[in-house]
Amino acid sequence: MEVQKETKEKTLYDYQIEDLNKIFKALDESEAGSNILYQLPTGGGKTVVFSEIARRYIEQTGKKVVVLTHRIELSIQTSNMLSGFGVNNKIINSEVKELQDQDEFACFVAMVETLNNRLQEEKVEINNIGLVIIDEAHYNSFRKLFKYFENSFILGVTATPLSSNIKLPMKDNYQKLIVGESIAALIKRNFLSKANVYNYDVSLQNLKLGINGDYTVKSSDELYGNQNMLSKLMTAYNEIAKGTKTLIFNNGINTSRYVYETFKKAELPIRHLDNKNSAAERREILDWFSNTPNAILTSVSILTTGFDEPTVETIILNRATRSLTLYFQMIGRGSRVLPNKKEFTVVDMGNNVARFGMWDAPIDWQEIFHFPDFFLENIKNDEDIEREFIYEMPASLREKFSKSDNIEYDVKAEYKRIFALGQKSKTVLENSIEQHAQICVENAEDVFDARILAKQLKEEIQYRVRQYSYCIMNNTKNYKEWLEEDYERKLRSNISKKFAARM
Repeated sequence: MEVQKETKEKTLYDYQIEDLNKIFKALDESEAGSNILYQLPTGGGKTVVFSEIARRYIEQTGKKVVVLTHRIELSIQTSNMLSGFGVNNKIINSEVKELQDQDEFACFVAMVETLNNRLQEEKVEINNIGLVIIDEAHYNSFRKLFKYFENSFILGVTATPLSSNIKLPMKDNYQKLIVGESIAALIKRNFLSKANVYNYDVSLQNLKLGINGDYTVKSSDELYGNQNMLSKLMTAYNEIAKGTKTLIFNNGINTSRYVYETFKKAELPIRHLDNKNSAAERREILDWFSNTPNAILTSVSILTTGFDEPTVETIILNRATRSLTLYFQMIGRGSRVLPNKKEFTVVDMGNNVARFGMWDAPIDWQEIFHFPDFFLENIKNDEDIEREFIYEMPASLREKFSKSDNIEYDVKAEYKRIFALGQKSKTVLENSIEQHAQICVENAEDVFDARILAKQLKEEIQYRVRQYSYCIMNNTKNYKEWLEEDYERKLRSNISKKFAARM
């Protein structure tokens, strides 16, 4: 099945043509009933590629094509794209009970559950199916349909060939993986925007893992819904994203609502969207987001697929995830290119970049596809990420300590020095408190100013206490909280003594 460069109504890019050739070659070399997987990053044009595959397959074989999606919005988008390629198609949705007009169509777009129900009821039987295309193939809901298409080719399409269920690896259902263009290559050729990434230090050790291998909504809500994290998010927005069109991803509806209330109180243009909104509300909110230049939209993971808003300038990951797929999907929402948009911003509030690497870093999809267990077992754990994290005082806070030459204090180096001298380990924190008291006094007019400055060192205090707790190998939550409280109390006392000595 030779692939020509021209299409009837759409033009494909050369990398898409190359992938088409690889896919058709694999189909030619495989027996009917074979399953092939195709990987292309979010924004690379997967729907365009498989629409052209459908068109050519129908033209060259005279057989029919079924395209499976997992959401109604994706079904409609896919149907429109296929029509743009001149493929006469019909959507099988909940209103379609029988297919008496099937001879009028060469292609059918269906949601998994709907088609599964119709096939089980034996109400629908599509004849002469040669190819089944599965969009977002990493979801496992598609597996139940494979038995109905044992004599057809199955082509799975995904940005991340890693199963959403760790117990059901994709290699069990697909014989071969074809890897498309990389994110870095698509950025270089101006098909995707470049991500400028900012990380904020977040302690995630209170998060709990659920049965699906990712963090539970309950533990995420507890962490990201607390006042400390909400103010950290607001600081991050003000420092990096202020005035840009911003999409905030959360792991729980409660967190998203708290984010909405916090930003609303600051009189910022924000809306909240979750899966409880009606279709009409969703449309209205997304229209508002599209047409408001500095709009902020806070949501749970419902905008990771089937949502395309090229004007997004900032993505805030206000959550942690251990799902590589979700990581790529969330960041991918900001990667669309516009004539005046070649870059976008990512603010990571969940140590995700430390866990998975940079969004555009090289990634060996063949290895992940063939050895998913090895990949999953080697995802960095949160304690290791936190051990490696280095706190940097934000520029706005550094300005408040402009009269001090030295604001640095290396807890690990100081611990080694104290240990070598045979002194008590708590001397490390005593010296840290002394240094903090000194810079507060140097930059304050009176004791009250100094205490206000001390309060603004809360994050650095948490960081130093955490580093100290790693050194002495006592990393329990209660112990660290006690150390922080003790540190803050002693710091206030030290500041008072220093001012008293001045008098």
